[in-house]
Amino acid sequence: MCAGVIVPELVPELQELFDEVVDRNRGEAEFHQAAHEVFESLGRVVAKHPHYLDTEVIRRLCEPERQIIFRVPWTDDAGQVHINRGFRVEFNSALGPFKGGLRFHPSVYLGIVKFLGFEQIFKNALTGLPIGGAKGGSDFDPKGRSDGEVMRFCQSFMTELYRHIGEYTDVPAGDIGVGGREIGYLFGQYKRITNRYESGVLTGKGLHWGGSRVRTEATGYGVVFFVREMLAARGESFEGRRVVVSGSGNVAVYAIEKVQELGGIVVACSDSSGYVFDEAGIDLTLLKEIKEERRGRIADYAAARAGTATLVTGGRIWDVPADIALPCATQNELEAQDARRLIANGCQIVAEGANMPTTPEAIKLLNAGGVAFAPGKAANAGGVATSALEMQQNASRDSWSFEHTEQRLADIMRDIHDRCLHTADEYGVPGDYVAGANIAGFTHVADAMLALGVI
Repeated sequence: MCAGVIVPELVPELQELFDEVVDRNRGEAEFHQAAHEVFESLGRVVAKHPHYLDTEVIRRLCEPERQIIFRVPWTDDAGQVHINRGFRVEFNSALGPFKGGLRFHPSVYLGIVKFLGFEQIFKNALTGLPIGGAKGGSDFDPKGRSDGEVMRFCQSFMTELYRHIGEYTDVPAGDIGVGGREIGYLFGQYKRITNRYESGVLTGKGLHWGGSRVRTEATGYGVVFFVREMLAARGESFEGRRVVVSGSGNVAVYAIEKVQELGGIVVACSDSSGYVFDEAGIDLTLLKEIKEERRGRIADYAAARAGTATLVTGGRIWDVPADIALPCATQNELEAQDARRLIANGCQIVAEGANMPTTPEAIKLLNAGGVAFAPGKAANAGGVATSALEMQQNASRDSWSFEHTEQRLADIMRDIHDRCLHTADEYGVPGDYVAGANIAGFTHVADAMLALGVI
């Protein structure tokens, strides 16, 4: 667990299980945090349904079915040999083939991949689609690398990974550092090695070679669709709402786009160098040009909008007053101090576009402060949901329109929202999206595992 974090107590039986998880997975702080967050919600479940303890299904759920670690050698443009480490954690396939993204970033290590894979189990279950949970990646950093270097790395990575994946086995997708370029190189190498055009083996592909419309936009759109349902449950809408969105990558950009379409005003976004505040609202066309075409920095946006935008390099984006906050960058980016500032500024909703971007202490403060909080396993499930829709199209050799696919995504996010609220009501914690998501996801997967026997 993160140092200094206030950790809620677990019921004794679950505390014993959690201590075992920590002991068996030493040094993997992010995985411990993700497991504890789920365990906090399961006390009510095991009190009502003790067979989840008696059958050891919780213990089984915390142990990945398979953990793969491998060497990735590649050469840069100068001929220098580099060695990175590749990972794929195939966590649970009770509901369908393993499904989850690949992350290329220097911070990647086994604990990060396991936390992401564990979260993916419940996220995928909440979609109602037949997909299991997995995650993978490498400590390779594509930033600043040429297309040729990225291609050689991806080809080396897939040369090992290909033997572990398949459309009925494990279907990777993109994540941080893995976009359309990387997916293209990975799929090309898979096709080359296997001599098969197995388009369903990877999702996030280009539209002209098996990809799905809305897949690029799906995670960002999905979190906004989820918030739209949260607002609707209160008889409200996005119209005129001030919104801050951390990050300026794929998720953030398309969250900004959908917020603006629904009448909200996004006044700030960020990257690792700082955040930009634009009172007139973020100029999405300019942001897309800088981030998607130039691969530039948020400072470039501020320079181009010098008349209205302000670049802040030493502060926190959560200092900007807003009605709605969407953390869309990376794990543990919204801390206790940020939660206090959001509450003080009158923020009403926080919804996670990234995976576990809010620390446990911050979540506790937001809940105590009356801020509606939507966890990533529910709010950012749009990406994997649309990946599953891409798999459906690949299996049927079909292609759907943008409008049809976006409507499917909106329906899925509405169903997830309603399932979270209904489950929270059923277990005596009305309005608690975290408990609702954890319990609904857990019971769906656990019941499938029990039906399949001791696996």
